[in-house]
Amino acid sequence: MAESTKLSATSYTAAGKAQQQVTLPGDLFDGTVNMPVMHQAVKAYLANRRQGNAATKTRGFVVGGNQKPWKQKGTGRARAGSRRAPTFVGGGTVFGPTPRSYAEYVPRQVRALARKSALNARARENAIIVIEPLDFDAPKTNRMRDLLVSLGVEGSKVLLLTDGTKPNVYLSGRNIPWAHVLPYSDVSTYHILWSDVVVIESSALGGELEASEDQTAPARTVKKPAAKAAKSADKAPRKAAGKAPAARKSAEKSSGSKAAKAARSPAKRATASAAGGKTAKKTAPKKSAARKSAPKKKGK
Repeated sequence: MAESTKLSATSYTAAGKAQQQVTLPGDLFDGTVNMPVMHQAVKAYLANRRQGNAATKTRGFVVGGNQKPWKQKGTGRARAGSRRAPTFVGGGTVFGPTPRSYAEYVPRQVRALARKSALNARARENAIIVIEPLDFDAPKTNRMRDLLVSLGVEGSKVLLLTDGTKPNVYLSGRNIPWAHVLPYSDVSTYHILWSDVVVIESSALGGELEASEDQTAPARTVKKPAAKAAKSADKAPRKAAGKAPAARKSAEKSSGSKAAKAARSPAKRATASAAGGKTAKKTAPKKSAARKSAPKKKGK
């Protein structure tokens, strides 16, 4: 899986200003990505972080049970020698966990190969940034945050590797939840794979880096929250424009229905009045005829 390819990265000043493209050292960034070795290194790193303090008490460590619960024979019950036996409630635990070590040993060369593979994986994704050596006079979180914002990595998991131990730089990035500062010599495969962007001081890579032949800045595959907000803002007017014709159609339908109702109402009123007159004229004779036909009561 090894490839003899030259990998490059964008260089920045200590103030966060972009410079030219530089070629990464070939002895470390040669394009080799060994997945099984990286898996072994990460698994061992996570296993070595386990404390292994889980423990239960066997019958020898449970308090009580110094005398025999009942006599050996004559009761008809099973013989028992202690209340702290596993068969009794409150007794000891059988085959329970005991304090142990989960440490796994990985050879030094395997660890070096895994770290090299992780750095090559990030370099292939154009997720490595080379920056000039940082020199903070005092710990300042705002200064570190402004630097990362100027690099365009805000909102991503950032791993900053310094050339040696720099307490002020470490303390400046300690309160930023999405940033982690480590010396370059202490970084592990787990930290590199955890991050989305790796920022490395140029002095940590050894000497001056050569300028890359291709000076076009490669596009990084890092997702930014600002880009999502811009996309949603662009979609909003499109949705509004799409809804406008529908609103016009509904308004035209409503206006047309109102006009039709208004046109129909005079005709309905006229027919209703005409029908009401006819019924009145027809019912009137019936009432008079009923009155005439009714017999008159004779007086006594």
